[in-house]
Amino acid sequence: MILRSTTATFKLLLAFSLLWNLAQAHRVDLPASKKECFFEDLHANDKMTVTFQTGGSGNLDIDFWLKDPLGGTITKHDRQSTGSATITADKDGRYVYCFSNEMSTVSDKEVSFNVHGVIYVADEGVVAPIEREIRNLAIGLQSVKDEQEYIVVRERTHRNTAESTNDRVKWWSIAQTILLFAVCGWQIYYLQSFFEVKRVI
Repeated sequence: MILRSTTATFKLLLAFSLLWNLAQAHRVDLPASKKECFFEDLHANDKMTVTFQTGGSGNLDIDFWLKDPLGGTITKHDRQSTGSATITADKDGRYVYCFSNEMSTVSDKEVSFNVHGVIYVADEGVVAPIEREIRNLAIGLQSVKDEQEYIVVRERTHRNTAESTNDRVKWWSIAQTILLFAVCGWQIYYLQSFFEVKRVI
């Protein structure tokens, strides 16, 4: 009984170590009219989640799709700034996911994305309460990590937007000040012409 429990605990720890190896955070620059594709090799019943957030310039939207080993589209998001896709592999093979900026001809985009998953390990009979709690804690910890990465990307995007807006307001204020002085100078010159005494010789 102890040997069986130790084996189950070892398998559980192995699964969670693989989970941490599978969890990845990436950032990629997506030039206008281009796409980037990545892949993960999964076995049947493995789970994989891809979450993404778009930054950079333009409308901050991209196309995203995920395909199975046979090339069939599992999920697709058109013109989204953020998104998430979760799948459970129904067969062994290479699952491909792509980010596309092909609809934009001018704006480059920056995509931050996370890929994480759970390696399927068959339960041997009844799961001990401590193993169930460890699984729940690992899932909760992964969701907190994903949320933190999402918040970092959002903060960077909002900071860039605020700095860009600040810069535009500064230059608009300078342009308005120059225009104001020019109009004042023209008005003074024009009004002076009314008070000039013109003598006919």
